[in-house]
Amino acid sequence: MARTKRGNVARKRRKKILAQTKGFRGGLSKLIRPAKQALLHALSNQYRDRRKRKTQFRQLWIGRIKAGLRQHNVSYSVFIGQLGKHNIGVNRKMLAELAVNDPTVFDAVVAEAQA
Repeated sequence: MARTKRGNVARKRRKKILAQTKGFRGGLSKLIRPAKQALLHALSNQYRDRRKRKTQFRQLWIGRIKAGLRQHNVSYSVFIGQLGKHNIGVNRKMLAELAVNDPTVFDAVVAEAQA
């Protein structure tokens, strides 16, 4: 029986891993064993952090809204409750944008929520 030569298949598999680890430091981008381990960790970190990013942005928006509300002496929780009570459907991302870039409109929203 003829022997099986795996050169092409094995090389393609290794090149695919090394292509994905391009830019990693040191042997993590050049040696196959450490590169494979680094790639597994990198992929799991990517998966986790794609979900974590949404939490971090929400925290950022809430912090910006709080900063805008400090001038009106209104707490964040009271403000959000008033928005819901008055059926003002503006999400936190847009409220944060208004607080930073257009304070006059944000002041009008706060006044409307308190009315």
